[in-house]
Amino acid sequence: MNSPSPRSRRGGFLLLETMVGVAVFALGVLVLARCLNHCIDAEIIKTQDQRARLVLENRMAEIEGGAITVEDAAKEDKLEGRFAGIILRQSREKLDLENENNEMLTGLYVVTLQAIWTAPQGEQSKELRFYVYSAE
Repeated sequence: MNSPSPRSRRGGFLLLETMVGVAVFALGVLVLARCLNHCIDAEIIKTQDQRARLVLENRMAEIEGGAITVEDAAKEDKLEGRFAGIILRQSREKLDLENENNEMLTGLYVVTLQAIWTAPQGEQSKELRFYVYSAE
């Protein structure tokens, strides 16, 4: 019987070492790709959240500046352009408050703005509530 030479044993062991090294490297690349995918998803979510916040801030400034009036009935706008894909709901409720002399305070309202959009994770929303005085 011929026994394998020491040189062929070393060659076989070198091949095994190389295969294990390639497998570990491939596993590392797969894990890195998954991490990169999660980072990209997080960046998309962050960008969508910033867009929604900007929509809410802009509408609040328009309402406070008097450029837009808010009625008691709820209103829904589908935004276009830079904010396409975001639905903006706005409503107001009258506040029934009294001062220290038990007199009704009139013209005070709480305005609710809600931005709604669809993300890969499902429907997302942000809400902003603030107070407005309106002398009607």
